[in-house]
Amino acid sequence: MTTELWEQPVSYAAVGATHARDLMSYPPRGFRPLERRVRIGHGEARFTWAWTTTMSWGIQKGSGFTVRLADAPAEVTTNTYVPVAFDDTGTPVRAAATSPSAELHYGPDGTPFLAPGDTAQLLIPFLFWHVTAPARVVYVIDEPARKGFAYGTLPGHPESGEEAFIVERDDDGSVWLRIRAISRPASLLWWCGYPILRLVQEFYTRRYEAALAIAIPE
Repeated sequence: MTTELWEQPVSYAAVGATHARDLMSYPPRGFRPLERRVRIGHGEARFTWAWTTTMSWGIQKGSGFTVRLADAPAEVTTNTYVPVAFDDTGTPVRAAATSPSAELHYGPDGTPFLAPGDTAQLLIPFLFWHVTAPARVVYVIDEPARKGFAYGTLPGHPESGEEAFIVERDDDGSVWLRIRAISRPASLLWWCGYPILRLVQEFYTRRYEAALAIAIPE
């Protein structure tokens, strides 16, 4: 009996690790951490376009991925748990209910915004074929100046771990993309090709950064 993709658990234990402030100093044991922050523009129009694109798989699509959304029963996604965020003092904070995303529900290409529990097959171009990389959204960030999401890997993904894509707007109006990740090869086969896997990850990380730095489509 085949298990539906939405029924499969993520393939790592440290769910939400990319949300930790001390990720680069204390990553989960056995995982390689990554954090990059690149400037992608300036102003309210850039910020709005960047986060709405991000929240509809736009970074992945802009990097050459094919995104195949997996159907799941409504009860799986409607009331999915959303992690509580914390400020610098450790005090729990809620997502901003008055943020623009409370009124906008679809990305520039009409794709619904991501929510925790959303699952997809990501088809990643590699040489002359595509690598299948199933993933599930594990948390969403919805703050006035920070918006994004993280997905965790599912069985069948070449890596095990989590990756977050967060669009940030600084006080001076500059807009940035922050990428945070933990990863390790998912199987012995992928461990054997680890140097190549590292190169592919770096290649696509740069494509992620470039995907939001293009001119805003008319």
